[in-house]
Amino acid sequence: MKDSPPAAGAVRPAAVVAAVPVLTSVVPSTGPAAGNNNVTLNGSGFSGVTAVLFGTKPALGYTVDSTTKITAVAPSGTGTVAVTVKTPGGTSNSVAYTYAAQPSLTSVSPSQGPSSGGTTVILTGTGLSAATAVTFGSTPAAGYTVNSATQITAVAPAGTGAVPITVTTPGGTTGPVYFFYVNAPTVTSVSPGQGPASGGTTVILTGADLSAATAVTFGSTPATGYTVNSPSQITAVAPAGTGSVAVTVTGPGGVSNSVIYTYVASPVLSSLVPVLGPTGAGAGVTLTGSGLTTTTAVRFGAVSAAFTVLSDTTVAAYAPAGVPGPVLVNVTTAGGTSNSLTYTRVAPPVI
Repeated sequence: MKDSPPAAGAVRPAAVVAAVPVLTSVVPSTGPAAGNNNVTLNGSGFSGVTAVLFGTKPALGYTVDSTTKITAVAPSGTGTVAVTVKTPGGTSNSVAYTYAAQPSLTSVSPSQGPSSGGTTVILTGTGLSAATAVTFGSTPAAGYTVNSATQITAVAPAGTGAVPITVTTPGGTTGPVYFFYVNAPTVTSVSPGQGPASGGTTVILTGADLSAATAVTFGSTPATGYTVNSPSQITAVAPAGTGSVAVTVTGPGGVSNSVIYTYVASPVLSSLVPVLGPTGAGAGVTLTGSGLTTTTAVRFGAVSAAFTVLSDTTVAAYAPAGVPGPVLVNVTTAGGTSNSLTYTRVAPPVI
């Protein structure tokens, strides 16, 4: 049976008109120029979505999660584009989406530091303004500050070996530059272990990981000069000082342990007993003074004498043979050379 025609005066139902979709935000609002990243579109009226556009390009894919949310995959692009949503109700308003340039890193300075971390480094490159992460290998930087689009200051975390540093921005992740974790130097000995308070003694420091030494310090005073001979040896010149001080070596890996170097006061001679003696060798002479413990030589003029150190104040010496007349006697110790006293050789009587 055919449907009966509507009665005269009956009201026909109104056609349902779909609402125009409204777009309120795109999160994130920036992404890499290569695209292929997920973005969330928030708004209303997302029923029967037929297209999501980034500028004139369709999304690589999208999922309508609800009438207020769409998850889309951004296509590739450049600059800032208008994102819109199409439904049977029409095309939404637009929200800006910006394609960020791919960041790059060209250098890190310094490029090495201690395995304990804490080294402040300067990263140089391009497109770094909106950095969201700085990574040393798989470990995040201990902290970082974006100084400009071309520079970041970062603090290295603890680590070992050579690790790639990368920076991540909305535009993607940079290629790597390398940071090298190095061991702190170690010092096992200093030779000689003592010298005059006036400084100037050349000493040999022995240890390990000394190649990249940046400082050699005696107490709080820098060495007068130093030369790195090998990874295990440094030749340094002691500065002036007093007492016993800790000698350390500083390198990119940190500060070494310390070894002790002792400053020795200059020796002083106060008397010779006796002050007269024969021209022949072997006469005993007692030298009295101070700072004599480390005596290394007793000289009568230019001639060395045999000697025995009895105490810090006394040395027993045996005068060498010489011509009649006065000769200057002095003592050399780790603290330097003493003042001189006069010893006089007397010729034997002639009969």
